Amino acid sequence: MSKIRLGDEAPNFTAVSTEGEINFHDWLGDGWGILFSHPADYTPVCTTELGTVAKYKAEFGKRNVKVVALSVDGLTSHKGWIKDINETQNTIVNFPIIADEDRKVAQLYDMIHPNADSKLTVRSVFVIGDDKKVKLTITYPASTGRNFDELLRVIDSLQLTSDYKVATPANWKHGEDCVISPSISNEQIPELFPKGSKEIKPYLRLTPQPNL
Repeated sequence: MSKIRLGDEAPNFTAVSTEGEINFHDWLGDGWGILFSHPADYTPVCTTELGTVAKYKAEFGKRNVKVVALSVDGLTSHKGWIKDINETQNTIVNFPIIADEDRKVAQLYDMIHPNADSKLTVRSVFVIGDDKKVKLTITYPASTGRNFDELLRVIDSLQLTSDYKVATPANWKHGEDCVISPSISNEQIPELFPKGSKEIKPYLRLTPQPNL
């Protein structure tokens, strides 16, 4: 088992889920994906997270991003838990949850950190691009719920910077100015960034978000 690094191809797998068997690469198709793990079913933080993802599914869909969750519990447990999620979070779970009882996927993606817990997964997040490459990894401890607004923000940045020669500054949000890549000369800026630019320092040049 090797650690997955940015730029690696996301390992493929076949697994059972609450929406049937999934071949991960086939399921992703030509779009983006998020794979995120949960320590266990019927846990309070996970219940709030899965309810939040269900409410955010349309936002992920606008970005051509599919979401899939994983827990090391079984399908029967998952289906019972979904009823609780729908009831307590006032939503309908509308994405698959992988039943990884043999921990095959958890091991493949290094989701079990023995010094934290020898059996349960940490809160791993993998954002996978339309080229099947890993674009982002975040690891939270079991006790800390994830910020899905931040995941949307990061996906906006990842998709923007994959298409344009820009980077996004600290706390950037969709619609705000971007940083022009240092590899772009000043002479190239008018052609690549017709909305204009502002030079703060020779290495720090800003331009309005180019895909708006």
